[in-house]
Amino acid sequence: MHVKKGDKVMVISGKDKGKQGIILEAFPKKDRVVVEGVNIVKKHAKPSQVNPQGGIIETEAAIHVSNVMPIDPKTGEPTRVGYQVVDDKKVRVAKKSGETLDK
Repeated sequence: MHVKKGDKVMVISGKDKGKQGIILEAFPKKDRVVVEGVNIVKKHAKPSQVNPQGGIIETEAAIHVSNVMPIDPKTGEPTRVGYQVVDDKKVRVAKKSGETLDK
């Protein structure tokens, strides 16, 4: 996958197009990611120890990884991802500016 947990991304298609957020969770086998504040769904919860009141909870649902693009650290715009080998280590590189996306 071209993105991983902790990356700042922009949604490029769907009902939340244009929104930015940080990836909270990644599911590589399913090609899906959970982005902070994106694809909010309402879930009905029974009363439990953790939530004694129960009720309707709003939470983020997973979206397909093809619908997000990482934000370029230099320009702040969405960018495609390339790969380079630096010091015998493969790192992700922003195509727009050439900045590395990995810390």
